[in-house]
Amino acid sequence: MGGSQVNQALVRLYFEAREGPGDPVAAWAELTANSEVYRRARGGRRVPLDDGTAAELAAAAIVHTASEHGADQVAALATAPLAGLVAGLGGAVLTEQSNAPAQMLGPGYRGPRPEDWARASYVLLWGENNRTVRSPDTPWVIAGRYKGQKVVAIGPHPTRLSDETVVVRPGADGALAMAVGHVLLKEFYLDRPAFAAQALAGTDLPLLVRLRERGGALVPGGLHGGSAGRLSLYGEEGAAGVEVLLPRFDAGPDVLRRGVPATSEGGQLVTTVFDLLLAVYGVVRPGLPGRWPSGYDDRDEPYTPGWQEACTGVAASRALKIARELGVTAEKTGGRCMVVPGRLETPHADTAYRAMLALLVLTGCREGWAQPAGGTDIPLVPYLCLHACGEDRADVGALSWALGDGLFERRTARSMLLEAVGDGLPMAPPPRVLCLPRWIYPLPPEVDLLIGPDDRCDLAPPDPGLVADAVAKLSAGHAGHPGHAGHAGHAGRPDVPEPGGRRMRLLIDHAWMHEYGEALPVYRPPGAGLPIKPTHLVR
Repeated sequence: MGGSQVNQALVRLYFEAREGPGDPVAAWAELTANSEVYRRARGGRRVPLDDGTAAELAAAAIVHTASEHGADQVAALATAPLAGLVAGLGGAVLTEQSNAPAQMLGPGYRGPRPEDWARASYVLLWGENNRTVRSPDTPWVIAGRYKGQKVVAIGPHPTRLSDETVVVRPGADGALAMAVGHVLLKEFYLDRPAFAAQALAGTDLPLLVRLRERGGALVPGGLHGGSAGRLSLYGEEGAAGVEVLLPRFDAGPDVLRRGVPATSEGGQLVTTVFDLLLAVYGVVRPGLPGRWPSGYDDRDEPYTPGWQEACTGVAASRALKIARELGVTAEKTGGRCMVVPGRLETPHADTAYRAMLALLVLTGCREGWAQPAGGTDIPLVPYLCLHACGEDRADVGALSWALGDGLFERRTARSMLLEAVGDGLPMAPPPRVLCLPRWIYPLPPEVDLLIGPDDRCDLAPPDPGLVADAVAKLSAGHAGHPGHAGHAGHAGRPDVPEPGGRRMRLLIDHAWMHEYGEALPVYRPPGAGLPIKPTHLVR
């Protein structure tokens, strides 16, 4: 007997259906023909099974499901041992990665290879990074340190791989990221234009944004469709300072009153993304209206180093040091800085990730997010919410910013999810075969075969190579076998190139992002969240 284990009832039923040297695929078809009876019979303890038979059983289930029901009903979490096989067959690959890098770095962003980590000169391990520091990627981090790479760990716990550790209160990482961005904008854009040329050519900072009236004041609208040809309208002939209202969440749903230079373009009042970004971060310029921080030590006005100290517990001097190290290193090395994101303990992790990504955009570190984007893989949480959670009563409008347009009024998270899927969010039907690296709850109820290490799973993960060989052998002669299946991960509309080519984005110009006040980087403190925020679904 090998190391595989299988549910006792399942293996007994499988061998009864197989009856000797019969076709394993036909045996699986017979076994699951009466799914209600079959599922009732499952359960109980797992027993050892030789590796070859375990691989044959898994392959028979995969081939039958793909042939009869479609490859997209074979699903695997991206970190499961069989995920590569499932992806190659055109099955549904489920990802837990944030969609934030695709939103800001472009839908084609795939992240650097692990061996590229050793080339980075400055690395921020940000968040709960146990996966990173205990994974096969660890040697590449160590190799980089031999070359003089500096590693700073930011999170709730120290890590043995870092030169320094910055301990942040759980859920407050976004506040630190915003304060670092404040310093970068002040010292590397206004004080001296260290990154101005790359920002002008490779980001959306020079693009024009409409200003619209809302509640008797001005708020940012969508992109105008043109470029200013420069980062800022400040000091330009015909431009005048106007006050805009911007989202603020650290003191409850509120607004920031800040000023931007604006001009008329095509009959509309416009400013640039860069001018709006300076207003969001609170980087003051003489003559503009609004309420601004008095300096780095201001603890009342977001997003200074002094302000973040009360949120994160990190001294203002540490935030300044990180910003200056990141900026100087990125400038000297041509963008060889990297953020290795880990798990963030906050329901607003997507917001924090965007604040972290903004630092890479501002410093020209296009390949610096050391994690693949969701791409066309299927997001796990929406997948489970659609297929396992049933109806919900969540009020997605509760998180709209103070001057939102009411787009989410009386809307549930599930209704927003269905709308996003209709608009092209990658999704797949409920799985009949599901491969997991760990137990996940809740699970879709109609799964015929659950492959995973937990005793509640039907089958421990067999050797992927043995399963691949068995799939190839069993596929021959079965019409619609997996080799002919399309890739479910590409369901919906294909990726559409972003306006402006490969420009990295600081403004995510989508109605749902504007409604939540998260179109530009912002900080939301730990607190009430939703299993699915509409901002998770913006592609």
